[in-house]
Amino acid sequence: MSWGTELWDQFDNLEKHTQWGIDFVEKYNKFVKERSEIEFNYAKQIRNLSKKYLPKKNSREEEESKYSSCRAFITTLNELNDYAGQHEIIAENLTSQIITELSKYTQELKSERKSHFHDGRKAQQQIENSWKQLEACKRRFERDCKEADRAQQYFEKMDADINVTKLDVEKARQQAQMRHQMAADSKNEYSSYLQKFNQEQNEHYHTIIPNIFQRIQEMEERRIQRVGEAMKTFAEVDRQILPIVGKCLDGMTTSAESIEPQSDSKQVVESYKSGFEPPGDVEFEDYGQAMKRTVSETSLTNTRGDSKPEKPGKSKNKLWPFIKKNKGSGPEDFSHLPPEQRRKKLQAKIDDINKDIQKEMDQRDALTKMKEVYIKNPQMGDPSSVDPRLTEIAINIDKLQAEAQKFEGWLAEVEGRMPVKSEPPRRQSGLYDTQNSTPPPPAPPINNNCAQDRESPDGSYSEEQNTETQSKAPPEPEFDDENEFDEILPSIGTCKALYPFEGQNEGTIALVEGEVLYVIEEDKGDGWTRVRRNEEEEGYVPTSYVEVFLDANAKDS
Repeated sequence: MSWGTELWDQFDNLEKHTQWGIDFVEKYNKFVKERSEIEFNYAKQIRNLSKKYLPKKNSREEEESKYSSCRAFITTLNELNDYAGQHEIIAENLTSQIITELSKYTQELKSERKSHFHDGRKAQQQIENSWKQLEACKRRFERDCKEADRAQQYFEKMDADINVTKLDVEKARQQAQMRHQMAADSKNEYSSYLQKFNQEQNEHYHTIIPNIFQRIQEMEERRIQRVGEAMKTFAEVDRQILPIVGKCLDGMTTSAESIEPQSDSKQVVESYKSGFEPPGDVEFEDYGQAMKRTVSETSLTNTRGDSKPEKPGKSKNKLWPFIKKNKGSGPEDFSHLPPEQRRKKLQAKIDDINKDIQKEMDQRDALTKMKEVYIKNPQMGDPSSVDPRLTEIAINIDKLQAEAQKFEGWLAEVEGRMPVKSEPPRRQSGLYDTQNSTPPPPAPPINNNCAQDRESPDGSYSEEQNTETQSKAPPEPEFDDENEFDEILPSIGTCKALYPFEGQNEGTIALVEGEVLYVIEEDKGDGWTRVRRNEEEEGYVPTSYVEVFLDANAKDS
């Protein structure tokens, strides 16, 4: 049955019905969306449950895994985790195969419906306009006929009156003829437009409206079919995971069947068997003598001596003093860890730094090739535009290499060896690394009698390292006594920190990158500049770590 022929006059009802169809699609899509959210939340809760009951590492529960029942429970938890994953797949497939597709189709359906009913309203408006024009022609024809009758009656009256002149009679006759002609023209026009309207009306109700309604019917049938396909997919999404869910359940069943009570009982014996023999019979003794038991060499009564049992949890051997659970990340050199753990941490840190260095070098090589191409072909780009990035990469490589040497020095300390001298001097952040063979920034001015002279980079005491440091470091600025900093010197300029500096040794001051300080003493050739932060805080910083701006008077002097 065709809507175009059977429902030709039900335009408004069809509009309501198609709107209801779109609402139904949106309602079903919302239902699937809520089902997807339920599946996702269910999978999440199942995963959390499985994770909650899985044994933790280094815990007593992990030791219990030697029992077959505990192993079966762990297997069940793992299978349950996989089971949760299948419900996540259901949620994902519902979203991708139904929710997303139906949302997109709903928008297309709304647009198509709007287009069809727009065409229907346009055709309805055209036929209504034609009807109005036909009515206007009909009324005009009726008015002209009445005017012609009145003009004819007036002419006949004038013609019968003997007192009227021939001129008036002639005028009345001409007026009557003109009105009859206008009536005839209106009749022809009305007849012509009536014929035209009938043709348009016939075409409207037998061609235009049926075609529009037919397209609406096809649109509605496609909507119904699409909803049916979505419902079928809704079932197939569940059916697809059934084989894997079955395997998960089979795994749970297999693990349950693998439980061996006798094996678990034997395991209990092996875990708690003491090896002692039961005590022997009690001998009959006279009251004058103390009662004694028959004691065997391996009897349990051998343990009932005067010696006090050792308290559990206490060990005679003292643990390594640095094994502590520190809150936080610990020192940079990992000195809070045991030697082997420290060595592994340092090696891992060095490997990470070397990877970063390799990345920077790869970027440098690529930019260098790009610059060469620009030099050969200037139209492709400006070679000088690459220089700032190359400079930045060079600075980064220097920093990373200095950092790597610092950690290599600490690693050498752990392994009992020193690194080979291979790199030229460069800027470094932090204190002078005494383990490195490469000269870092000049050593800070410190008192030779201070105990800090014998500190290694990680803060440990080392007299040999201090000797090597003194032999490698450039000449240090000397000051007479500890009260040298008490004298407030005038400022001769300012400086800006290019890199951070820790300033942990005596006589130095820490720097923050970008910080501006007052210069009170220039570099005397030893690689150190004396600066002041405020009236109470001043000290030496590496000259290579700051950019100095001297006053004009200081330059002249």
